[in-house]
Amino acid sequence: MEEKQETNNIKAAVEAILFTMGEAVPAERMKEALSLTEEEWEKTIKSLQEDYEREDRGIRLISLEGAWQLCTKKEYYQTLVQIAHVPKKQVLTDVLLETLAIIAYRQPVTKQEIEKIRGVKSDHAVNKLIEYGLVCEAGRLDAPGRPLMLATTEEFLRRFGVEELDGLPELPPEKLADFRNEAWKQALELYPEEAAGEGKDV
Repeated sequence: MEEKQETNNIKAAVEAILFTMGEAVPAERMKEALSLTEEEWEKTIKSLQEDYEREDRGIRLISLEGAWQLCTKKEYYQTLVQIAHVPKKQVLTDVLLETLAIIAYRQPVTKQEIEKIRGVKSDHAVNKLIEYGLVCEAGRLDAPGRPLMLATTEEFLRRFGVEELDGLPELPPEKLADFRNEAWKQALELYPEEAAGEGKDV
């Protein structure tokens, strides 16, 4: 009985930490704060995950590269919009998805490398991905001009349901080609005259 109570107290403490922080908290930090062994931590986090996976819960517990965070279940997005007045959901076009795929699988990568792969200027796509919080600056390349490098963010992992970058599915070369073809089709529809030129920014 006492052991069960102790387990519940630890779970409650982890829940309090995650709720208060409101962002992903590294597991190591919580283990240290609560003086837990690796075995105790694994038991606690697994039990807490099971609690949140029940159908009658509106919150879930997710893992992001060794850190943990509480977030709402996607099924309740529309309900939350009514109360929180969240801005219109961001739309990832084929152009943005193609650019994001390149960054995700080649990171850290420079804009020049992205443009070499895509065959078109990518300022607009990169800026949009940064605005959406899916991509961030990741230092500068030690090369002439010191070009800026880009990488995906924690929000990218959260949005696509990936725990860590190593968990990204393997992307066949033909899939990237499909992204490129769809992006060009979209560009031709939006910019029929300009998109035919190699310098069009999409």
